[in-house]
Amino acid sequence: MDRTILHCDCNAFYASVECVLNPELKKVPMAVGGDEESRHGIILAKNELAKKYNIQTAETIWQAKKKCPDLVIVRPHHDLYYKYSKQVMDIYKRYTDYVESFGPDEAWLDVTGSKRLFGDGVKIANELRRIVREETGLTISVGVSFCKVFAKLGSDYKKPDATTVFSKSNWKQFIYPLSVRDLLFVGKKTGDELERLGVKTIGQLAKYDEHILVRHFGKAGNMLYRYANGLDSEPVKSIYEKEKVKSVGNSMTFRQDLVGEEDVRSGIYALSDSVAARLRRKNMKCTTVQILIKDPQFKSISRQKKLEKPTYVSRDIRNAAMELVKKSWNLKLPIRMMSVTGTNLVGENDVYEQMSLIEDNTENTKKVEQFEKTVDNLKNRFGNVVSLGGSIKKYEGSIRKRP
Repeated sequence: MDRTILHCDCNAFYASVECVLNPELKKVPMAVGGDEESRHGIILAKNELAKKYNIQTAETIWQAKKKCPDLVIVRPHHDLYYKYSKQVMDIYKRYTDYVESFGPDEAWLDVTGSKRLFGDGVKIANELRRIVREETGLTISVGVSFCKVFAKLGSDYKKPDATTVFSKSNWKQFIYPLSVRDLLFVGKKTGDELERLGVKTIGQLAKYDEHILVRHFGKAGNMLYRYANGLDSEPVKSIYEKEKVKSVGNSMTFRQDLVGEEDVRSGIYALSDSVAARLRRKNMKCTTVQILIKDPQFKSISRQKKLEKPTYVSRDIRNAAMELVKKSWNLKLPIRMMSVTGTNLVGENDVYEQMSLIEDNTENTKKVEQFEKTVDNLKNRFGNVVSLGGSIKKYEGSIRKRP
């Protein structure tokens, strides 16, 4: 029996949440972004009016303002986005136990076993759109298909607030003409290499020699071939299938390269503060901080530093990340992408604080931890109106969170 897979995507998620909180923002072109005073503040999301000006996610605010001088910039409220994300995910779980999130605003649902109760995939998709809109004020686009990859293509195919069906009978008609870059996990580098092979559409990829793809891309070549031909059999994970969290990280690709210590510090602080907040929310501490840097030619370096003791304090993660950058990167060279990750995690309650023979800083550390948790709670209640020692001033947010 064919599976029925949905991919649900919250439309312009961050911007939509802000418009729910302040309906006046629906009347003007607006975007969620970092500090306007910072040359490299980043656009994280934009509403429908801003899209008409070709405002792009991940471009700098000053670039966006050149396109639309009246663009209204709203600072991000990540704790509120987490709250709305959970609310939407809870709605999905009313229809199936097989719900697999793909970031805070996307999820796959396997509703194969739910059709007797709720109807076919299209009916469930339309009902989910209605309920999410009524209960949260947000809109979602839903792709309906027989595999995860095509369901995601469906949710991207028509926006906002739409249902798209790619079935066994029609998928070639609609999917073959799409750009190969639309396929899941085809990034810029892979897309460029495929185009060098003469592969520009998903249809061309589906008909390409699989052995040549494997020679060029290794195991990923086989995956690309299977995805293009609808042979994706990967299951949607159950909500009861708990994965052990091994790391918490954020990454960002910058439309305007970062150059110089001030720019780099701004990016490091934004990513580190977000990682620390998510660690606290998970009640986990990291024992290692890792950075990844890519230049405009996509050459990359990765470095890591073991910490003296486990932490989820923003300052500790920021300092370790910045130390790694200074030791391993020429700050005069441009940075295209950067990530900060806390790894080798331990539970908050499993940490054993070893007494120092020279100085006992345990009490001070606990005060800082408690302060940052208090700030988290204030943000959750009132939004991003307080800062951790001024670090929020340079906050540029993140494009994709891991995990």
